[in-house]
Amino acid sequence: MQFGSTTELNAEAANAAVQGTLLAQLTQKTTRTTKTGKPFLEIVLADAAGTISFKIWETSPWYTDFDLLEVPAPVAVTGQWQLSQYGMELGEASLRPLTPEEEEQVLTGSPELVARQQKDWETICSYVAEMKDPRLAGVCSLFLQQQEKRFRRAAAARNFHHARRGGLVEHIASVMRVASALCSVYPDRLNRDLVMAGALLHDCGKIVENDYEEHSLEMPYTESGELLSHIPMGIEIINKLWRDMMTPERRGEWKGLVPASEQVRLHLLHLVASHHGLLEYGSPVLPKVPEALILHHADNVDAKMEMFRAAYESAIPLSERVLQRKSPMQSNVVLPLPEVQL
Repeated sequence: MQFGSTTELNAEAANAAVQGTLLAQLTQKTTRTTKTGKPFLEIVLADAAGTISFKIWETSPWYTDFDLLEVPAPVAVTGQWQLSQYGMELGEASLRPLTPEEEEQVLTGSPELVARQQKDWETICSYVAEMKDPRLAGVCSLFLQQQEKRFRRAAAARNFHHARRGGLVEHIASVMRVASALCSVYPDRLNRDLVMAGALLHDCGKIVENDYEEHSLEMPYTESGELLSHIPMGIEIINKLWRDMMTPERRGEWKGLVPASEQVRLHLLHLVASHHGLLEYGSPVLPKVPEALILHHADNVDAKMEMFRAAYESAIPLSERVLQRKSPMQSNVVLPLPEVQL
């Protein structure tokens, strides 16, 4: 069989060994040594849906085939796959290069994934179109106009959640949906436009930190990403957008608005700076206004829900309803109850 994605492979291999072919891109190949000094390869294959990793031991007949590949290599890997307590294992493997059509399929993903990410993009745009504050609507619209390509290909994280090409758009759309729902619970106690602008822009620094190369599934590590990380870079991006937006004409037009434009900018930056919620989680400041608290929890809920989804999809079953802990979850997970059918 041919697996439709890394997601499908993880699901199929979770319960038993399965024979099949995965179309992917080799994004990492690292040579390591065992305690006895024997070499082995750590391999990471990626497609638009995610990644899988496994080891190739020196004694494997296909060791040389993998060792000769150069990153990034578009490759079809056929073999026997099984997800064990040690991770993904590959046996009886053979390799071949991808056709140009297969390469494009790996990069863009399944029609279902493409449609889902397009719907998420449209959701984001519709929320921005609903904003009443011209300053917040303006800075959000300018971000979407200037950074659409990078935004739509970036990941929300390298490992923990939405760690795939286009994952940032998926995450932001969901955070905006959660934030919108919470705003409806407290309509008289929150600045909705501020919450929604923060929901869109809180991770905007990830267009630099978690950027994919334009025609690749590689996510290079960058000096700026390592030295600054996405929160400081996001603040820098927003400040530049704000300067670009605030032409002399707009300054005059918006001069009498309450709250003042400088206050709006300052509060938006606070939401971005505080969205991790705690200093030890990487925020330079704690949430000090209700809008920041709402954003923090909306962001956290969506990240955790994605972690549950990934665990249900590929964690190793321990019993009928219990699955083995899958990083970054802190414990084993239990299958949820379905809704009652009356």
